[in-house]
Amino acid sequence: MRFQNKNVLITGAARGIGQAFAEAFAKEGARVAITDINIERAEKTASQISGSIAVKMDVTQKASIMVGVEQAIQQLGGIDILINNAAIFTAAPITEITEEDYDSVFDVNVYGTLFTLQAVAKHMIERGVGGKIINMASQAGRRGESLVAVYCATKAAVISLTQSAGLNLISHGINVNAIAPGVVDGEHWDGVDAFFAKYENKQPGQKKKEVGENVPFGRMGKPADLIGMALFLASKEADYVVAQTYNVDGGQWMS
Repeated sequence: MRFQNKNVLITGAARGIGQAFAEAFAKEGARVAITDINIERAEKTASQISGSIAVKMDVTQKASIMVGVEQAIQQLGGIDILINNAAIFTAAPITEITEEDYDSVFDVNVYGTLFTLQAVAKHMIERGVGGKIINMASQAGRRGESLVAVYCATKAAVISLTQSAGLNLISHGINVNAIAPGVVDGEHWDGVDAFFAKYENKQPGQKKKEVGENVPFGRMGKPADLIGMALFLASKEADYVVAQTYNVDGGQWMS
């Protein structure tokens, strides 16, 4: 097992992609801190994954991040791998974007990524044994989309942050890289689909069907499709990989 005696902290891990990552790392021998703002759901997920713990964390509040990271350190004995997975989505025409939407999405997707990374990086530097940090970007961060300006901007920021943090932290033996998924199926897509139904006058489910058909691979992604890249970037095989963002999107974007 590749991650025996390794400790992993994953944000937004009570469901979806984060849960899939938690299950995959646990199967490879890691102990996993499943952090989420919804502690009841995190506890339920942790109860199903051997060697995992549930930690309440609101990534929009630095105090909550600090408490959550410290709790994970105390219970696990340290953090070797961080996956910044927590994110939210919004969509609207440029003329209808609200300050509330802007603030909420940037707070989770950018603020949360930066300050969770910062807290864990400080711990990794103090330990002196390096570590791996994986940020979840998106193909939306590679280009603008007509109705998705705010979300696209946050994921572009994650890609840029990954580059800067990667260059800054590699001197401490900390590799920072990112994964850029395409369209990934899951319960969150009900909300995404509803935005497009509203603004593009589509029937419920129509947008989801269209985007799946437009993926060159032939279908939407699944959380399981992202596991291989996450395990690779967290492994020793990726020690020489620094400040990169890898597309795992069925061929939707080439860079």
